[in-house]
Amino acid sequence: MQAWQVHENGEPSEVMRLADVAPPTPGDGQVLLRVRAANVNFPDALLCRGQYQVRPPLPFTPGVEVCGETEDGRRVIANPVLPHGGFAEYAVADAAALLPAPEALDDAEAAALHIGYQTGWFGLHRRARLEAGETLLVHAAAGGVGSAAVQLGKAAGATVIGVVGGAEKAAVARELGCDVVIDRRSEEVVAAVKEATGGRGADVIYDPVGGDAYAQSAKAVAFEGRIVVVGFASGSIPSPALNHALVKNYAVLGLHWGLYNTKNPKLVQHCHEQLTELAARGAIAPLVSERVPLDGAAGAVQRVADGVTTGRVAVVLEKGAAA
Repeated sequence: MQAWQVHENGEPSEVMRLADVAPPTPGDGQVLLRVRAANVNFPDALLCRGQYQVRPPLPFTPGVEVCGETEDGRRVIANPVLPHGGFAEYAVADAAALLPAPEALDDAEAAALHIGYQTGWFGLHRRARLEAGETLLVHAAAGGVGSAAVQLGKAAGATVIGVVGGAEKAAVARELGCDVVIDRRSEEVVAAVKEATGGRGADVIYDPVGGDAYAQSAKAVAFEGRIVVVGFASGSIPSPALNHALVKNYAVLGLHWGLYNTKNPKLVQHCHEQLTELAARGAIAPLVSERVPLDGAAGAVQRVADGVTTGRVAVVLEKGAAA
């Protein structure tokens, strides 16, 4: 089979190599999946660079989110078990963690439903307890993680403010349904948030960026607001001033979605059921901005790493090749 492999750490476009390799052999409790589509995530770039919290042995195949087909013909979504990731014709996954792919979504959309939307659902509903009528601010609103949070916020009845970088991404954020769009390249984010909220600030702030975005969040959060920290795409991990949180009476909430798979897997299943229902009635639909064939995976991961994409980029295998 064909699979992308990383033999040394570095930039994705430099270290990912497409090779002919033997299909992986599932271990105990695992299943072999024919990959139908694999979604590109920022962690794939971090894996290539050797900067992710999980460091699989070299060589490994990146690709942490797929829509695949089991040997008995079930269409499922899964997080492949590294080192046998999803940028390949076949991947391996834990049998107990497989989730049925929603019928309302095609393969690329289904592959993009899992990590970003689960993170958004847990962040907004489990951690921040977002309520209808509240104001939600989403950093990087046109990106893969941000676009999921925007849709989930709108589905929950919130007023959504999207922060983006550039006119193209601003247009995407508007199409996603943001009530207010702030272009951080041409506007002062905190002042724009205060203007949009009558000086009050945002009740919930969803931050996958870190760095300067977090500093803006601390200034733009409302009384009794909640800042949900879900990642550091900027590459800069901020150091919150806890005295500031005390004086302004807001909460800083961390979210590591992957922990729920071991700490409370039933809640992951419940979340998937909620997401499937939302997809069935059209309340959410993953924004797949680009679909590339398997041989385009390295370039796709690099573009996501460089922050030049909107929504999700999916690697689509129209037909699974023979092993």
